[in-house]
Amino acid sequence: MDFPYFLNFIAFILCLHSLKVSTALDSLHHSQFLRDDGTSTTTTLVSKGRTFELGFFSPGNSKNRYLGIWYKNIPIQTVVWVANGLNPINDSSGTLTMNTTGCLVLSSHNGTVVWYSTITNSRKRAQNATATLLDSGNLVVCEEKNSNSNPDQDCLWQSFDHASDTLLPGMRIGWNIRRGLNWTLTAWKSPDDPAPGDFTCLAVQNDYPDAYLMKGAEKYSRYGPFNGLISSGSPQINNNSVYIFQYVQNKDEYYYTYYLTNNSVISRIVMNQTDYTRYRYVWVDEDQTWMVYKSNPIDYCDHYNLCGANGNCIITETPICQCLKGFTPKSPEAWNLMGWSQGCVRDKPLSCMEKLTDGFVRLEDLKVPDTTLTWVDRTIGLEECRAKCLNNCSCTAFSNTDIRGGGSGCVMWFGDLVDIRQFQSRGQYLYVRMPASELDVESKHRKNLTTIVATTIAGIAGMLLVGCYFIHKFRRNISEKLTNIPVQNNGGPEYDLGLPLLSMSTLASATSNFSEENKIGEGGFGPVYKGRLIDGNDIAVKRLSSSSGQGINEFKNEVKLIAKLQHRNLVKLVGCCIQEKEQMLVYEYMPNGSLDSFIFDHNKGKLLDWPKRFHIISGIARGLTYLHQDSRLIIIHRDLKTSNILLDDKLNPKISDFGTARTFGEEQIEGNTNRVVGTYGYMAPEYIAGGLFSAKSDVFSFGIMVLEIIYGKKSRGFYHSDHHHNLIGHAWILWKEGRASELLDENIQNSWILSEVLRCIHVSLLCVQRHPDDRPNMSSVLLMLGSEKEIPEPKQPGFFLEQANSSTNQMQSESSNEISMTLLEAR
Repeated sequence: MDFPYFLNFIAFILCLHSLKVSTALDSLHHSQFLRDDGTSTTTTLVSKGRTFELGFFSPGNSKNRYLGIWYKNIPIQTVVWVANGLNPINDSSGTLTMNTTGCLVLSSHNGTVVWYSTITNSRKRAQNATATLLDSGNLVVCEEKNSNSNPDQDCLWQSFDHASDTLLPGMRIGWNIRRGLNWTLTAWKSPDDPAPGDFTCLAVQNDYPDAYLMKGAEKYSRYGPFNGLISSGSPQINNNSVYIFQYVQNKDEYYYTYYLTNNSVISRIVMNQTDYTRYRYVWVDEDQTWMVYKSNPIDYCDHYNLCGANGNCIITETPICQCLKGFTPKSPEAWNLMGWSQGCVRDKPLSCMEKLTDGFVRLEDLKVPDTTLTWVDRTIGLEECRAKCLNNCSCTAFSNTDIRGGGSGCVMWFGDLVDIRQFQSRGQYLYVRMPASELDVESKHRKNLTTIVATTIAGIAGMLLVGCYFIHKFRRNISEKLTNIPVQNNGGPEYDLGLPLLSMSTLASATSNFSEENKIGEGGFGPVYKGRLIDGNDIAVKRLSSSSGQGINEFKNEVKLIAKLQHRNLVKLVGCCIQEKEQMLVYEYMPNGSLDSFIFDHNKGKLLDWPKRFHIISGIARGLTYLHQDSRLIIIHRDLKTSNILLDDKLNPKISDFGTARTFGEEQIEGNTNRVVGTYGYMAPEYIAGGLFSAKSDVFSFGIMVLEIIYGKKSRGFYHSDHHHNLIGHAWILWKEGRASELLDENIQNSWILSEVLRCIHVSLLCVQRHPDDRPNMSSVLLMLGSEKEIPEPKQPGFFLEQANSSTNQMQSESSNEISMTLLEAR
């Protein structure tokens, strides 16, 4: 054997040995890679117990290649996770590597990156990172010394945080608010295409959290809120011989998960786009097949809001849709033809003037209504809940948040009661508000009870109430101790300036090179584009214009401030880009745009009835209360206006644009600036005149927004044809003359609740008083909006003036552009 031939032979043997070792590994280090060669000998990672395998595959009849995870020892290849579902590789050239920052990178033959992981634990920094496939099916990226630790605490990234169509034991559906994680499931488009379809399973951050199956943007089926024992709409979910169901909720996260009771059982939950069903499968080894164990929706009544508003779906009745007690079909003709979508209306409408004479009808064994418009207080019981509901004429029903034992906590519903169904057992009580006259009809049927029986029951009830009071007090103390569990801070993404840095090429690709078709708005800072990242998340990219007047200081200010804020009524900043002369901020995408696009547009304004507008006002107030009081530092926004309030898909308001915000220490209550920035028509008098800003200047801006939301017209440039007063002056005159109801936008005149509207106008006038010390703080505003207690009379507002009917004012009133001010004053 000559020497060159011998060297080639040795190299061949070493190559075979290296391949054999790589197929047996469960981890990938920085110096290693997985490469696809399109054959069965392609290198893979296999978990230590040989339960799961990670590698390249082609689904169904497709020839595209994907990186995924599947069961190792099940003969039917069953993929449970896909990395590049949105971006397939069209040949067998894929390579998986790990870069020096600890990110997994999947690229094709020409080096094009088709997928990469990000670091989702900001407390961790990559020094010697390793990707390991666990026997749970979780691919984790950790420091090598922490590879056997808790992925939530000790790892930089894990695939369990980024599910595809499959939920494995230990995975979650819900939210981690602190880390900004939204755990959802999304079906494949088809068995041949693992790209995300439009069938998803998710939880929403209502005051009383709820969970849904979604078909596109429409609710398809609802599980109902967790009531301490089960999801309200899923009484059939019991702990059993296959799995244990679990719900976790604390101040930082809430989610659903499950664990298998027997390690020898293999079970998974899968979203199926073909028939819009969520299946639970169990592997039957004897038959070598997957058996359907459960599925959702279960029956016709599981389809969302089948019976319309105030209807009750009863699967054992004919027809299955029945109006709630005290309600009749809105359209009897359509109802008789099984057209139930218009729902039911009250036999006698509620009147706010008679609210204290109202009562409640108790309905049993229900899936409680959709919780989108709810308010929750977990510290009070049923009687206090009843009193609060009775005192708020917008409240239409109430119940316990937790039905265990005697029940605890309070949840109140506002507006129509939607998506109710009746169960034979294990449902929940719901107390539905009724006018006194309707209750009198019910009481006639109880007058046959004898005085002796009534007296006896009353006596026994009295003794029981005394005993229950002490038992309830004891239970509440115990419950508080059990739920007061410390929460671990898992951090957020890896930050530079507080956020992930995204490349110019990434954002250009996401926005179709910043095309006009993707442009969704433009402000004083520059244009905003809609985009979609390769992981499927929609984003809004704010591109700073060189002519905007905003510079790197405003850019950094917004990044540093908003990246650390977590609140449901603040917009979430997910990344930024600083490259050459480009400065861009990347936000979560708000599909409904800004508030001003609704309230100042006659047609779109019809979509915001009074309950929705009141919900928006309350949400803005909650967000401001957090900024002024509940965040680590006092944060003054300084540019609050309706165009800086964004609306998500549920029309929940989110405060945005923190470029001009300022922070205060705990003892500081006022600031001074030589540079007055903001928008004409929203700024407080002391801020424009003297550069003085405080939480009370934000309160002034909030008051202006409330007037605009109610009136449907802009404050800036407004003047009345009769007296030429501005919006504040017009509202003040109507208030003093007892004609404040004339301030209502005609779009809400059919849905308004007079006392609620008048209270909002009253509160707005308190907010725009001339002197800052006279204005309430935002926590007081929240209390005033949510109660019916007497509140002080407002003093004359700031900027109460009569404008000259000049061409300048006419120009301002007709202009569609915001006027942003930057005033430099000598000191």
